[in-house]
Amino acid sequence: QVQLVESGGGLVQAGGSLRLSCAASGSIFSIEAMGWYRQAPGKQRELVATVSGRGGTNYVNSVKDRFTISRDNAKNAVYLQMNSLTPEDTAVYYCWANIIRAFSGSRENYWGQGTQVTVSS
Repeated sequence: QVQLVESGGGLVQAGGSLRLSCAASGSIFSIEAMGWYRQAPGKQRELVATVSGRGGTNYVNSVKDRFTISRDNAKNAVYLQMNSLTPEDTAVYYCWANIIRAFSGSRENYWGQGTQVTVSS
């Protein structure tokens, strides 16, 4: 079994900052890409940012220069530093990881349970 556990969501005023964390545990051989998605009420889930195993990053245009994704391979963890938050960033944020399972060697996608981020105006 593999689990992704997120933390760090909450309520913040516009212009404020939050840092999301996500740690993977379980039967893991290696983690390829990791990232964050979000889903606002009435909208589809969208990619926010990803980081590859080599550290390459990718961001949706709306968060560039405000959000920073990073990972700690030793801890199987990924982080999202969110600055200059706006009400449009309000959503449930989901951690995602593409993982190669130990023993089976299968490559699978896993999701966290989601953490609410609410930005008040």
